[in-house]
Amino acid sequence: MKYITQFLIILAFSFAGEALHAMLPLPIPASIYGIVMLFVALQMKWVKVKDVREVSTFLIAVMPVMFIPAAVGLVDSWADIAGHLVAYVAVTVLTTFVVMGVAGLVTQRMIRRGKEGR
Repeated sequence: MKYITQFLIILAFSFAGEALHAMLPLPIPASIYGIVMLFVALQMKWVKVKDVREVSTFLIAVMPVMFIPAAVGLVDSWADIAGHLVAYVAVTVLTTFVVMGVAGLVTQRMIRRGKEGR
């Protein structure tokens, strides 16, 4: 029963994200709304980490499986992609390094902020 309750909490935030996406005319995916709302609820201690820990750990563990449909879609669209392969690879490599750099800078800033707070 504990796992069902934890899953329903996560599902409720996901549904709230879908509802917010339908109401706001912004180009933000519904899943982002839901995850941000869950993050805020966790930070505000409205939802305790122990209330979603086991199911969230399981969902993270099975997340790679969720990429299989996207990979199959790429294979299925190979004829369309093949002509622009160099551009796709260049954009992928460039954005990978940009994301890694930004993530590193944010992490360093958060670590420094944590040390200053002690």
